[in-house]
Amino acid sequence: MNLELNKNEDAMQLAVSQLKNRFEKITLGGGKKAIEKQHAKNKLTARERIVYLIDKNKPFTEIGSFAGFEMYEEEGGCPAGGTVGGLGYVSGRQCVIVANDQTVKAGAWFPITGKKNLRLQEIAMENKLPIIYLVDSAGVYLPMQDEIFPDKEHFGRIFRNNAQMSAMGITQIAAVMGACVAGGAYLPVMSDEMLMVEENGSVFLAGPYLVKAAIGEDVNAETLGGASMHTAISGIADYKFKTEQECLDYIKSLMSKLGHNPTAGFDRIGATEPAKNAGDIFQIMPLGNAKAYDVVEVIERLVDDSKFEQYKEDYGKTIVCGYARVDGWAVGIVANQRKIIKSAKGEMQIGGVIYNDSADKAARFILNCNQKKIPLIFLQDVTGFMVGSRSEHAGIIKDGAKMVNAVANSVVPKITIVIGNSFGAGNYAMCGKAYDPRFIYAWPNAKIAVMGGEQAAKTLLQIQVGSLKAKGETITPEAESKLLNEIKGRYEKQTTPYYAAARLWVDEIIDPLETRSRISEALNAANHNADMPALKTGVFQV
Repeated sequence: MNLELNKNEDAMQLAVSQLKNRFEKITLGGGKKAIEKQHAKNKLTARERIVYLIDKNKPFTEIGSFAGFEMYEEEGGCPAGGTVGGLGYVSGRQCVIVANDQTVKAGAWFPITGKKNLRLQEIAMENKLPIIYLVDSAGVYLPMQDEIFPDKEHFGRIFRNNAQMSAMGITQIAAVMGACVAGGAYLPVMSDEMLMVEENGSVFLAGPYLVKAAIGEDVNAETLGGASMHTAISGIADYKFKTEQECLDYIKSLMSKLGHNPTAGFDRIGATEPAKNAGDIFQIMPLGNAKAYDVVEVIERLVDDSKFEQYKEDYGKTIVCGYARVDGWAVGIVANQRKIIKSAKGEMQIGGVIYNDSADKAARFILNCNQKKIPLIFLQDVTGFMVGSRSEHAGIIKDGAKMVNAVANSVVPKITIVIGNSFGAGNYAMCGKAYDPRFIYAWPNAKIAVMGGEQAAKTLLQIQVGSLKAKGETITPEAESKLLNEIKGRYEKQTTPYYAAARLWVDEIIDPLETRSRISEALNAANHNADMPALKTGVFQV
């Protein structure tokens, strides 16, 4: 048994080490030479700007650092989606910070850049947090303009959100520290206050080259749209500064003067650390997410004083529900139980599978948390709903729909952590990305797909072999085995948390030991929005 625990621990430590190594590479943005060029222009990098701006005694919760990971390789890559962003504190105020990374293709917008910026704006809107834009971008990446420019969730949605946030009373501050070109020029202008850095900052609908081509006028960037022009002539900019540091200092001053709004009133008391060692999670989580374990043991290493009060403990045992506190915040937890257990009828139930009774229990618990204004935490390690004639006859679709209905209509903040598998409709029922979690994170061992790699590969193999046989062709057992491994390899690459994070199906991949702080920061953000609608549900199939 100790050997198995050691193997689990080694595997998780290796996964976390790989995560940290990959993140360190991402922090270099476009690379060391690009950073040196930025410094040569008396400009800080996006990450250096954020470090200077935020309060030193508070955390910065990065969002989307793996956006674009292993994508756009023919274009040279797009580390972090060409944008650094997340939750930070400025002058004691929690806010969203969005900083263009000029070292990555001059800060140009790839398709994933647009998706990431929209996600950061969405976080500000959902939680009613102030948002600070540190602008330094060449605009749309022209070779891929058709994938970023015209659609509903493309580039133009950014400015629609500017207008929506203004109407919602959400403070927006934009500091132009480099180029701000074409359609991108609307972002700072549509913010509440616009700051510019002299010499480096410029804002115009068309740059000098395009102006020359369009109307034959020779003009330099400073005259066309520099800080002095926009503060003295056009009146577009509100302030100008000689250095980036002076500009960032003034943002701190502006943030310190913001008024205070009502909170949602989620309950919080003094925090206590878990009584059980959080590091044990590394031993508990099975190698390859392949074996059973007790998810309560994981929960007790995440919650304050390791106290977890279970709801309907003896019913619907493949989902665990209950109340706890995380860093002082009261929460309701819904978690997939991976133990193989015996039902009330004496039947053995497979761990990680949602049965009729567990779906029914979870739906009721979710409604209870909404009634009590208690935020929900979903810990996903699910292989899907139970299949087969017995489950179908018992109405598994009906009970699954009941749970999905409860999750979809829940109005309290939902925070999802993928701690293991996230397969099929189980992803939906356990508040996957499509169900609007305020934040969604994945551990480095997570797997996200419509089904497990082995099952999917065998299904796809059967389809391909059947197609060959229909054409009168045969396939040897050796060739079939080779084809199976090829299909499995391709499929499993798509199930990794990196594939998901690259496409922003999850907000971030995190070290399991960061889970408490991530949940706490998420709840602090959610508590800023006092406008929680009343709970309404649709037709329940009872």
